[in-house]
Amino acid sequence: MPTFIRCHLNAFDYFGGVLRRCLYDNAKVVVIERDDEDGDHEWNSRMLDFARRVGFELRLCKPYRAQTKGKVENGVKYVKGNFWPSVRFSDDADLNRQALAWCVEVANERVHGTTEKVPKAMLGIERSSLGALPERSTLGVYLREDRKVGRDGYVNWDGSRYGVPWSWSSNMAQVGVNAGMVEIWCGNESLAVHPRAHRRGQRLTLPGQWDGSVNGETRPKREALAVQVSAQQVERRSLDIYELLAGGGVRCSLLNRHAATWRRWV
Repeated sequence: MPTFIRCHLNAFDYFGGVLRRCLYDNAKVVVIERDDEDGDHEWNSRMLDFARRVGFELRLCKPYRAQTKGKVENGVKYVKGNFWPSVRFSDDADLNRQALAWCVEVANERVHGTTEKVPKAMLGIERSSLGALPERSTLGVYLREDRKVGRDGYVNWDGSRYGVPWSWSSNMAQVGVNAGMVEIWCGNESLAVHPRAHRRGQRLTLPGQWDGSVNGETRPKREALAVQVSAQQVERRSLDIYELLAGGGVRCSLLNRHAATWRRWV
């Protein structure tokens, strides 16, 4: 859900405003169960709350009726056939930069095959009908991702671990980023704020994270499940002794060699 909402915000930023209504193809992130009789759909509560906060209406396509969406999916085919074949990139950020440049310099400057108009010019006309986008800082709650606090009091997020008060161990929390700081919440309660890790695998501990825990240590001590006992020392003997006992006969050479030992056994 946070990724889905982030895509909406990026699109609204690019267009320069909020659309009056958005049409969806019955995705579960939008609608839990549709009602074709009365139109009283069961919306995804988080998506519905976001739409109301930002100021646009949710609309659903009719199932099994491709005409509802028109030719909107042709844009995907256009990108695959014109941008993707020749692109070379080093990482996701590089790919996004090239894609945005291609949209601005190529896709939006061409004459559209259906409307026979230049998309950039049409956007300039339609932009005046768009609604104002709220400040991003007020929408952070919709971009938080659910994470479970580990038994060790850390939350795994984006390849690093962030500490919260140990009493929240094994509970669900929400993680978000605001002005370069990683914020961890449980509902409306702030659990921790950390600077974002600068490398993967980094562990950031919260000051006082283990206050009130057993002995105030970094981890509660556990009772030992078993105690190791030293093995009893056993006398070592030559294997020849066992051969003598098993064979039943006594050779003089062996008797002479092991006379002292033999006296202890016979």
